[in-house]
Amino acid sequence: MSDVETAGPAYRGLTWDHPRGYRALEAAAASVAPAQGLSIAWDRHPLEGFESHPIADLAERYDLIVLDHPHVGEAVAQDCLIPMAQVVGAEALAALETAAIGPSLASYHYAGAHWALPLDAASQVMAYAPSRIGTPPTTWQAVVDLARREPVALSLSGPHAALTFQSIAASLSSNDRPGDRFVDPETGREAYEWMAALTGDATRARIDQNPIALLEALSGGEDLALVPLVYGYVNYAKEGAAFADAPRGRAGIGSMLGGTGIAVSRRCTVTDELRAHLSWLMGEEAQRRFIPAHDGQPALRRAWDDPAVDQEWSGFYAATRATLEAASLRPRHDGAIAFQTEASARLREGLLAHEPAAPVLADIEAAFARHHIEGTET
Repeated sequence: MSDVETAGPAYRGLTWDHPRGYRALEAAAASVAPAQGLSIAWDRHPLEGFESHPIADLAERYDLIVLDHPHVGEAVAQDCLIPMAQVVGAEALAALETAAIGPSLASYHYAGAHWALPLDAASQVMAYAPSRIGTPPTTWQAVVDLARREPVALSLSGPHAALTFQSIAASLSSNDRPGDRFVDPETGREAYEWMAALTGDATRARIDQNPIALLEALSGGEDLALVPLVYGYVNYAKEGAAFADAPRGRAGIGSMLGGTGIAVSRRCTVTDELRAHLSWLMGEEAQRRFIPAHDGQPALRRAWDDPAVDQEWSGFYAATRATLEAASLRPRHDGAIAFQTEASARLREGLLAHEPAAPVLADIEAAFARHHIEGTET
């Protein structure tokens, strides 16, 4: 990236290969970083690459890493990131406590420190085809009722089976992960049964489609009416997909937080120039103007509340804001990614084979016990 070379410090960063993940960062590296006295070269890898590459390996090669919160426990265990208080200072983190939407900042706090800045905010929301659905359903019962008339697909590929399960469980009970269990047994049984009721033809036909593929299908006019839980991508709000808050259960909205944070590896030499760039990325100018203008999805509440930003992106932010505020955190302990992979595979297997809840949930609890040290943070 010769257009960003300067006489100042040079950094190498890694982000994910979707316009929401790279366009704003690359544009900032080209047009903002040089004026701040540094250069940043951003590499990309697939979204699934975060699950397939250990965070410690990435931290050996990159100064800046865009990651999501389930990787924090692994990163802490490998001691490969610098606490953000040492990068931007405690005062800046305190300001983000109220400025960041929902639990975006809290999701990166683990073992007594913050390990990333919430660059991007997302959660599982409802996505639908407005040409087929006028008023989207608001409850799980209404989703099941709709599925009798229209093609409704669950997001079950990769880690998303476990994430869908957790979101439904969170909508049913605020105590969805009691003690050292993964889920309350009765809540888990009920969540599984809702998923089983929705594992029909539309779900089976799209069992391998990740959220991006599902949203492309919706926006492209394919035979799909609604996905009740899928990570929201603002980009598709202009392309034919519509969005709404996640379905409610008796405990309210249930959704697992997504989004990404920007972390600094131990190999990085933190300079005043880097601090200035990170502070700019988290500031209102970038979050309310620059990032949305470059296909990004900001994390500051002021950006989500901005009528101009919302109008530009077809009402996406107003339609899903309540879900962000109510979102729950995923497990973040060391081993959480391996558990998420195993639990998702077992859920898919059980749902596709019409298995009852009991054996599936027993296997998931056994997997949680293997991957999570009793008494530690989740």
